[in-house]
Amino acid sequence: MHVCVLGAGIVGLATAWQLERQGHQVSVVDRAAPGAGASGGNGAQLSYSYVQPLADPAIWRQLPKLLLSPTSPLKLRPQLDPLQWRWGLAFLAACNARTSRDTTEKLLALAAESRAGFEAMQADAAPDCDFSATGKLVLYASEASLAGARAQLELQRTMGSEQRIVRPDECVAIEPALADYARGIAGAVYTPSECAADCLKVCAELMRVLRARGVRFELGTEARGFAQAGGRIAAVRTAAGDIEADAYVMALGTASHKLGRALGAYLPVYPLKGYSITLDVDPAPGAAPTVNVTDSARKVVFARIGSRLRVAGMAELVGHDASIPATRIDTLAEATRAVFPRASRLAELHPWTGMRPATPTGLPIVGRLEGAPSNMLFNTGHGALGFTLAFGSAGRIAAALEHGIG
Repeated sequence: MHVCVLGAGIVGLATAWQLERQGHQVSVVDRAAPGAGASGGNGAQLSYSYVQPLADPAIWRQLPKLLLSPTSPLKLRPQLDPLQWRWGLAFLAACNARTSRDTTEKLLALAAESRAGFEAMQADAAPDCDFSATGKLVLYASEASLAGARAQLELQRTMGSEQRIVRPDECVAIEPALADYARGIAGAVYTPSECAADCLKVCAELMRVLRARGVRFELGTEARGFAQAGGRIAAVRTAAGDIEADAYVMALGTASHKLGRALGAYLPVYPLKGYSITLDVDPAPGAAPTVNVTDSARKVVFARIGSRLRVAGMAELVGHDASIPATRIDTLAEATRAVFPRASRLAELHPWTGMRPATPTGLPIVGRLEGAPSNMLFNTGHGALGFTLAFGSAGRIAAALEHGIG
């Protein structure tokens, strides 16, 4: 079967890899280079065992700050955008304990599939991507926030995650680069099995391997619409001409909503804007972290990728604004100085922003949708967990195709 994958981010490329591996003829279409969107400068963490959704009951007491504070790591700026309002109301409706628990369970199941898929890809493609499996510490600054983390840990433990609460001195034993920050830590959740990698390098390596195996790449080619006949897609229309296939997979991130609407499907996908900086690190032992670290109070993640440190954070619902305010980059730099003062001279920050495609609940949209053409499958809406969940959702797309298209 010939399958056309729309999107060359990590989700689309993981899908192309899985489909080629199962014997399908594959084409990949994207208006930009692989990983040029939300994949390029993401947080680099592969959080297979710690997937707390953003839609959480705690959001309600944080709502005034989200709406009003200019320094909040989570920011909501209402606009004259019906999709933002519809998405925002659905998000608030999902901020309850029952939905959060259900979402956590489903995300952990998909993450476990994704770990297996990523490991299979590593064995198959041997990508040069600064991969590490050094675990993760999620830091909490107060006993109250640590108590909330303990509840989430116990929930995830019942679902198979292996984690534990550790004291500040244990944090330093696990990651010596935290020695200067130990007084700011009330405790942490430690997950020994978590990983990291450079997602942009994974994208580049996947394209290299897939091209060598005959996958056709149409880059610099934007999907503008579809030719339809008999409830099916006959071709995707691009400036370079029509591309015909037997089945299609939409993995276009935040662009999925607009094209999905053209097909008669509502995709509740809205951009969750994030930022990152990438720093060269001091190679001295104990200066820069080798373990993944998340500062829960600042909503900032630190991931070691080779000789560099990726520092990423913030979540803004501000539309498709791709600007990079200096204040947001300063916030990431200040977080680095506070938590890891000896990690880097911060001479070059390499600032980046990306639009994570988020659904209100945090669950991605994977598979067919009612009202859409029968030979279109969707693989979008992964939010801040796109890198983590990419290979699991790719496996589910491949399984859906194995069960036949309509």
